[in-house]
Amino acid sequence: MIAAGIDLGGTKIEAQVFDSGWNRVDSRRVATPQTYDALVAAMVDQIAWVDGLGHPGLPIGVAAAGLINPTTGLALTANLPATGRPFPADIAATAGRPITYVNDCRAQALSEAMFGAARGFGSALALNLGTGLAGGIVVAGKLLPGPTGLGGEFGHFALPANVVATHGLPVIRCGCGRMGCTETLIAGPGLARIFTHLSGQVATPEHITTSRATVQKADKAWQIWCDLTAEMIHTLCYVADPECVVLAGGLSRAPNLIPDLASALQRAQLPGYGIPPLLLAEGGDTTGARGAAFAAFSAQNDGGAG
Repeated sequence: MIAAGIDLGGTKIEAQVFDSGWNRVDSRRVATPQTYDALVAAMVDQIAWVDGLGHPGLPIGVAAAGLINPTTGLALTANLPATGRPFPADIAATAGRPITYVNDCRAQALSEAMFGAARGFGSALALNLGTGLAGGIVVAGKLLPGPTGLGGEFGHFALPANVVATHGLPVIRCGCGRMGCTETLIAGPGLARIFTHLSGQVATPEHITTSRATVQKADKAWQIWCDLTAEMIHTLCYVADPECVVLAGGLSRAPNLIPDLASALQRAQLPGYGIPPLLLAEGGDTTGARGAAFAAFSAQNDGGAG
């Protein structure tokens, strides 16, 4: 075995162990506790299970939603009872061994870059288009580092004014407290907001994307969503110039996503310039854990754990 990853979600904690070919060879799942002390204890128990497989000291990475403030070490997360607590430090101290802690969308980006849809590309931009909006940028097998740990929080910069103004779209307050974040109209609930703005009706993102052929305003909402998302990707490409863009999350399963979004992205691009290939994440239930395991393996072999 070469490394282990723990995929920590709001309902389950799954530890996965990988061999030298990065194939999953064993796993163990437990329910996610709803109190902080019990959560730390459950994480330590999963680590003990990994260590008990006969490879003590195996690099272990944790993939979880939310952020860790690099200055204070305190967590900020919506789906775990850990906000305001030194979560990674408490896990490591209680377990008596180092771990590498990675945001789940960054872990997904790393997994897709190394083992999934973007393998073979020198750089990749990954976007998770789910109930929220985030991702990561991987260059030469490493997530881009930064002093705040906020790289990849693509859902929290401003929506493109040109598209918002053209369609008279609502500018609403994001869950982060800011007004008009990209997440408010580009994440799954955002597509639903666009449809409601156009029609006055309520529908799920799934209904909107599958009823476009028969519901005119569903198709219009989809086209606006594609323009918004293309502008966001366009901006990110100007910053990072990735060799490919990987799309994951619930909206990545929408019919005709790749051709529709690629057309919108080409319209946004400077005349005469191409766009990076848009790829669907290969995903699977190893994505988060394998990305975290690879981050831990890389950290240990680079001389330290995060």
